[in-house]
Amino acid sequence: MFFQIFELQILCTLALDLFLGDPRWFPHPVRIIGWFCVRIEALFRQLFVSKRLAGMATVLAVLAVTLALVAVLFHLAALISPLLVAGLAVFLLYTSVAARDLIRHSRDVFAALQQEGESGLQAGRKAVGMIVGRDTTALDRAGVIRACVETVAENMVDGVAAPLFFAVLGATCAPFLEMSPVVLAAFCAMGYKAVNTMDSMFGYKNERYLAFGWAAARLDDVVNFIPARLSGLFLVLASFLLGLDGKGSLRIFCRDRLNHASPNSGHSEAAVAGALGVQLGGVSVYFGQAVAKPTMGERTREFAAADILITNRLMLAGSALVIIFLLLLRRISL
Repeated sequence: MFFQIFELQILCTLALDLFLGDPRWFPHPVRIIGWFCVRIEALFRQLFVSKRLAGMATVLAVLAVTLALVAVLFHLAALISPLLVAGLAVFLLYTSVAARDLIRHSRDVFAALQQEGESGLQAGRKAVGMIVGRDTTALDRAGVIRACVETVAENMVDGVAAPLFFAVLGATCAPFLEMSPVVLAAFCAMGYKAVNTMDSMFGYKNERYLAFGWAAARLDDVVNFIPARLSGLFLVLASFLLGLDGKGSLRIFCRDRLNHASPNSGHSEAAVAGALGVQLGGVSVYFGQAVAKPTMGERTREFAAADILITNRLMLAGSALVIIFLLLLRRISL
């Protein structure tokens, strides 16, 4: 058989994401994890005097509860049918991937910028404000485009590459644990999403979360270490395949990938900056304070709204290459 069962399940996962995205009518696991994060944060802040200890306890509790709930769901599904177990695993994997939503939100920014004059800029600021953490109220047109491009490039890692990396890693380890590959893949992907959700909620460098969010931020750095580097490398390859500036992407990736406060975010952003021939990074405003970030890439031209669409294509092509690589690596290891 050309495709193995697990590979078909991964393809089904990706197809569900690309066709359905993230419907708002069902209780998405990430939103449930986020809800629990809020409750457990309030509890542990009261229980622990040390904010750092409270944050560490929160990380452990959220991870334990997430994996326990997944285990309960699989146990209940197993009481009904093995097919339901496999279906539930594919569903959970599908909810861990966010390529369609990333494209949809970035296209909303592109569409807003097509409006004439100030109304288009205001709409663009509002649209990009839905997907970035920075203050967008004072961004000019180039700033809106830059923010959107950076977000798509960065979120390729935690929205696509990382959950699938841990899913395939889990499936590869399944025979040693005598578990179903797709079930262990779902466990690992959900565990990753719990870590990533905690980082997005607690990983701020402000007075409230600097100590409390330390554990969540550091754990997120660890789990994204390999996926971020794979994403950067395959974005470079994708830029060659798409007829973009592949040499520039490789050069900027090698030179600027560590020009970021995060040890991981710069890899994909640098590759995209080189492929587009633009400069990412620079000054951004967070919570009313201007933050000067190191730059990635070279300003060979001004930003254009079409850069958003090109970045989407790069993200999809790079993600596809990452998935192919991971599945081939799993086949070799079996």
